[in-house]
Amino acid sequence: MANNPSRRTFIATGLAALPTAALATRTASAQASGAPVLKYRVLGKTGLKVTSVGFGCMITSDQSVVEKAADLGITYFDTARGYQNGNNEKMVGAALKAKRKDIVLSSKSKDGTMAQLEESLTQLGTDHLDIWYLHARSAAADITDEWLDVQRKAKQQGKIRFSGISTHGGQTAIIPAMIAHKNDIDVVLAAYNFTLDPSMDEVIKAAADAGLGVVAMKVMAGGFRRARPGDKSSEILKREGAMTAALRWVLKNPNVHTTIPSMTDMDQLDENIRCMDGTFSEKDKQTLAAQLDYIRPLYCRSCGSCSGVCPQGLPVSDMLRILSYADGYGDFRLARERFLELPTDVRSVRCNLCPTCSINCPNGVMVSNRLTRAQEMLA
Repeated sequence: MANNPSRRTFIATGLAALPTAALATRTASAQASGAPVLKYRVLGKTGLKVTSVGFGCMITSDQSVVEKAADLGITYFDTARGYQNGNNEKMVGAALKAKRKDIVLSSKSKDGTMAQLEESLTQLGTDHLDIWYLHARSAAADITDEWLDVQRKAKQQGKIRFSGISTHGGQTAIIPAMIAHKNDIDVVLAAYNFTLDPSMDEVIKAAADAGLGVVAMKVMAGGFRRARPGDKSSEILKREGAMTAALRWVLKNPNVHTTIPSMTDMDQLDENIRCMDGTFSEKDKQTLAAQLDYIRPLYCRSCGSCSGVCPQGLPVSDMLRILSYADGYGDFRLARERFLELPTDVRSVRCNLCPTCSINCPNGVMVSNRLTRAQEMLA
């Protein structure tokens, strides 16, 4: 898509000068001109009206891309206290300062403490978050009375409007627990993409039916949009639009209220914003089948089958997710930061010293090879 001049340059045309409200109402005329049309959904019981494609800011370093997304009418932006050593919040806050009243802004905290919330507000330059997530949880036991009390206090003080939890794995366990606490929890931010077991559709539906806002992350199944030198399969899939097909697959589910794909440049913003047209074609389906074959040995679906299996105690799923930041998203710095956050005894293990690997991934991931690559690249 990046080689198509019309896609690459539409952001710099007269569309860029249009106000957000005008963009939101351009329907038939926008379609006729080939310009992207914005689509909106309501984020569960929050009542917040958000674009079906939001903006995941985790690996974005170019402030102008965030600014342009807001200018074009994207209304949901997501960051976290720990992204880019805390610098991501500062960049996002600066980019969205002039649009703050027009957008929905969320951030995440690993500990869910009031101190972390205060720091997020300071770095973002705002007096409140629209949604504050407890970050990367996977078990019902993570929903503690202490955390719920902090959320209630933050709401009472006007520092957050709504409460949420983000989850990479163990989703079939923690989302039902969130539904049980639906009077206190408003939004679930969950990994959801074309590689996951169909049972995830039912979990997502149950959350939406219970009134929870549903935000989808990891929508592109690890990224893998960058072709490696000499890798013809990846080059073909990139040309055929595997990433946009993946996003359109998620958007066809009405129980997903918005999505937060990562966007690092104007081309990716162009490609993703156009996915709001609501189409998912037979060609998209075929492209994703080919993409699934390509990423099968590479992409961990966080199914949990390897949990506790490694005799060396490695958190296999976490390590494979960390590696995907480098191999899939092309962000080596983020991958190394996350790898260095692992315990010292985990970072010191070398899989190539084991005679055999005890983990047999049911989804076809070459676990030993991937872990070895992570250790060689990031340790």
